[in-house]
Amino acid sequence: MAKPTVLRTRVYVDGYNFYYGCLKRTEYKWLDLKILVDLILSTIHHDVGGSAAQFELQSPAIKYFTAPILKNFARAEDSVKCQSDYHTALRHHLGESIAIIGGYYDAKPARAYKHEEGKAASACDIIDIWKLEEKQSDVSLALHAYSDALRGMVDHVVFITNDTDLVPAMQAIREHTEVTIGLIVPTKEKERRANTSLTDLSHWTRDSIRFGELEKAQLPTPIRISTKKVIQKPISWYPRPDLLVPIFEEVKRVKKSAGAAWKWLNTENDYFDGRRPVDMIKNEEEAKDLWAYMNQYAKDFNI
Repeated sequence: MAKPTVLRTRVYVDGYNFYYGCLKRTEYKWLDLKILVDLILSTIHHDVGGSAAQFELQSPAIKYFTAPILKNFARAEDSVKCQSDYHTALRHHLGESIAIIGGYYDAKPARAYKHEEGKAASACDIIDIWKLEEKQSDVSLALHAYSDALRGMVDHVVFITNDTDLVPAMQAIREHTEVTIGLIVPTKEKERRANTSLTDLSHWTRDSIRFGELEKAQLPTPIRISTKKVIQKPISWYPRPDLLVPIFEEVKRVKKSAGAAWKWLNTENDYFDGRRPVDMIKNEEEAKDLWAYMNQYAKDFNI
């Protein structure tokens, strides 16, 4: 039996494409990218010269390309803080396994054709808009992947993207190196097809990311930053913030601090058959059971 071929591997994540293709409007934003990558790579079977390949992640295992949200364009009041806290949590939890490489958003007034059903663009009114563009992230991702491949830093580059702007980088890697290219399309199952211009240049493709993988690949909470500072998963990133907020406030009242409240909510509880109270706040029925328990507890202990 042929010995497996070990491929030094690095993963390049298009943060913008990943968020809008896979995470927006889900409860899985508090994502441990390293666990997710490990889960997905464990399902990939790729042969090199007739031998099964093994993937050996190189430090940093993940290069994550993103840009900070502009406050004036944020959809929610806490969006800027949530993103910043998440990036800080990733850096501290994953350490040398991740490099977060920042671009920026450029916003400026512009004019564009208004969309009017059934009309050609040239026949539509021109209106004033804000033009918001992410800058440098795609270029940085392409250059990092190509540079790492060209300098012999890796044998295997894995792109998490569905953005055809990266086609030239993939073409250059195929033309100038012997590096294997993998593609993970950041979309939920059967929601968006992989761009063929990307798959044609890849040695293997995973066409979606499964909900079960996202669920298993969640960061712990809290993440300790220092002896005096921890970062919690943002309340707005839970499945039902509307149910969680009043429950959290009541637990905080009983436990006397926010830290103690989060600890109780995130600790497995024998009364709930080993479940964490925070995991029960996904629907009204289970939230009612939690309220009943908390009310009885407060009554029994006259709190």
